[in-house]
Amino acid sequence: MKQTHFTFHNGQGLTLSAHMEWPANQQPHTYALFAHCFTCGKNLNAVRNISKALAGYGFAVLSFDFTGLGRSEGDFVETTFSANVSDLLAAAKFIEKDFEPPALLIGHSLGGAAVIQAASQIDSIRAVATIGAPADVQHIKQIFNKALPELKNSGIAKVDIGGRPFTIKQQFVDDLERHSVTGTLAQLKKSIIILHSPQDEIVEINNAALLYRAAQHPKSFISLDGADHLLTNKNDSHYAGRVIAAWAQRNLQVPELNVPETDHQTIASIGDKDSGYTTIVKAGKHFITADEPEDVGGDDFGPSPYELLSSSLATCTAMTLRMYANRKNLEVQEIRVHVNHGKRHCEDCETDNANSRIDHFERLIEIDGNLTEEQRQRLLQIADKCPVHKTLEGEIKITSIQ
Repeated sequence: MKQTHFTFHNGQGLTLSAHMEWPANQQPHTYALFAHCFTCGKNLNAVRNISKALAGYGFAVLSFDFTGLGRSEGDFVETTFSANVSDLLAAAKFIEKDFEPPALLIGHSLGGAAVIQAASQIDSIRAVATIGAPADVQHIKQIFNKALPELKNSGIAKVDIGGRPFTIKQQFVDDLERHSVTGTLAQLKKSIIILHSPQDEIVEINNAALLYRAAQHPKSFISLDGADHLLTNKNDSHYAGRVIAAWAQRNLQVPELNVPETDHQTIASIGDKDSGYTTIVKAGKHFITADEPEDVGGDDFGPSPYELLSSSLATCTAMTLRMYANRKNLEVQEIRVHVNHGKRHCEDCETDNANSRIDHFERLIEIDGNLTEEQRQRLLQIADKCPVHKTLEGEIKITSIQ
C-alpha cells in the first residue's frame, strides 16, 4: 500500500497532521475518514492495520491526529468532544476539496461516538462504522472518575489513561454532557456497522447493544470476540478492517476494481515501489488480491504466487474428483485436497550439479463417503488426471512480449 502525508487546518486555524492510505495499484473507488480513539493518534497500530485492510479493497483512507495530539497543533488540555467533531468536519472538507467527498466514516472508541455526530452533518457520508464506541459520551467520565473532585474544585486535573498521563479541564466534562450519541443515531438515516468485543474492559459490550437499538436499518453488529479495547492483536485489527471493507462495498454499492481491460485470460497489476508487493489479479470476471508474507517485506493481504499455484492444483483436483464421482454416482459427501509446495534436492536427477532442485508438490486427498477400497484407489488414479496436474508435469514454455 502507498501512504502520503498531508496537513490541513481545522476551524480554529490550527494545522492538523494527516496521512492517506491508498490502494496499491488503482484509483480509489471510495474515500473514507478514520477517527482514532481518545488520546491515541493516527499512528496507532489498529488505525494503520484497519486502513491498510480497507486500502486492499480499493478504499482511500484518511486518518489524522486530533487537535493537540501527535503532530497536530494545539493544546490537548483545551480540546473537547465538540472540538473532535469539528476536526472531523474539517477533515471531510479537506478530502472533498482536494479529492472527492468521503462516503464512509470509521471511528474507534470515542472516535466512534464522534463519527456518529459528524455523520449527521456531512451530506456525502452514506455509511458509518464504529469500533468499541461508547453509547453515551459521558461514559468517558468513568475513565477518569477519580479526577472528578479535583476537576470540580480547581477546574483542571491530571488523569491516567492506559498508563499515560493527560491533563484535562472541567470544560471537557461539561461538553460531554451536552451530547447524546444514541439521540443522534436514532435520527441518522445512514448505514451503520457496530463492532465491539465482549471482553472490552474500557467500553463494555452493553454500549454496543444500546447503539444497535438506537440505530435505524440498515444496521449490522459484529462481535470482536477475544479482542481488547485497543485491538492490540494485529489479527483483530486486520479482521475488523476486512469486515468493514466487505460490508461497505455492499452497502455503498462499490463498482468493480479498476484494472485495465485485456484480451488475456488473466492480468496482474502492481503499483509503484511504495505499494509493496500487493497485487490485484483479474482472472476472467473475478478479482483476487495476491501478496507476499510480512517476513519477506509484504503486507500479507493475500496468498503468495506459490500459494496461488498450489491452490490451482488443489482446486482442479477437487473439481476433477467431484465430476468423476457425480458421473459414476459414487456416494461421496466431501472432498478435501491439501497441497504443500517446496523445492527438494533431486537425488535421481541425471546431473552433476549437487545443488540441483526440483519443485515438489505433496498432495493429500481426503474423501468422505461410503466407498469401497477399489473405488477409493480409482479416485486416487483420477486425481492424477486433473488438467492442472498434467500441465505441471508436462513441458511448459512461457513467452514474454511487450
